[in-house]
Amino acid sequence: MTASIDIEGGAGAGSLALFPESVADLYETFLVPILFEPYASEMAIIAERSQPGSVLEVAAGTGALTRALRARLDPATEIVATDLSQAMIDVGASSLTLSRTHWMHADAQDLPFAPSMFDLVVCQFGVMFFPDKPKAYGEAKRVLRSGGHFLFSTWDSLEANDFARCVDECLGRFFPSDPPDFFRRLPYSYFDPDLIKAQLTAAGFDAVSCDRVELTSVAATARDVAAAFCQGTPLRGEIEQRAPERMSEIVDQVAERVESRYGARPSGGMSALIAAGRAP
Repeated sequence: MTASIDIEGGAGAGSLALFPESVADLYETFLVPILFEPYASEMAIIAERSQPGSVLEVAAGTGALTRALRARLDPATEIVATDLSQAMIDVGASSLTLSRTHWMHADAQDLPFAPSMFDLVVCQFGVMFFPDKPKAYGEAKRVLRSGGHFLFSTWDSLEANDFARCVDECLGRFFPSDPPDFFRRLPYSYFDPDLIKAQLTAAGFDAVSCDRVELTSVAATARDVAAAFCQGTPLRGEIEQRAPERMSEIVDQVAERVESRYGARPSGGMSALIAAGRAP
């Protein structure tokens, strides 16, 4: 889910530092099964319909969607999974070493590929982080063959995603004068279907769609949810900037709130938008 992120108003500022190895490991261990695997299954089903012979995945993170695509698509399909964070690539590549699956460092806004190379470009929960989304969409269209498809997902609003909203509310009580705003500023900031469709159309895609998909998120324990969000995302940096010595206490408190609201084996609703377009 890593991309060139606008942290302090400058494109790309600090993007690679957001996902050091320790965060990437926690991301894969906790966040992927809680949030990303359910949507990866949905995305892979949609991807299979176009029967692509070659797939480019951008902002692949640790490979939740990559693994779902590899399991669902024809074994002969070539998959190139890319990300800006080497730490994320290292974790993902070690989990999927099958033939015809390649991992490499690449920026979705400046892809190192020739035009018309792929049948499908796909991105799961990465577009929210692109400082210049229209440029990234233009790059996706450039590397697609005529008739190829662009498919991506983006989170719905924070209010529509139970676990993330609960964590955000809890942190707001910890830091009332300066609450962390990572969730609202980035991952849960891009959920206007009309805007998304307009940007895809402006980038030259046709047959554009943007559908809301609601799923259920289940975690083994409430502490897994707390660790996933507080330590396995860039939210970790915002917490540590405010109170580095209190991380363990904060995770405990967030876990207690999640358990009180969603149970010892938490189950909560989550909502995302899945957008698609076709290269003419």
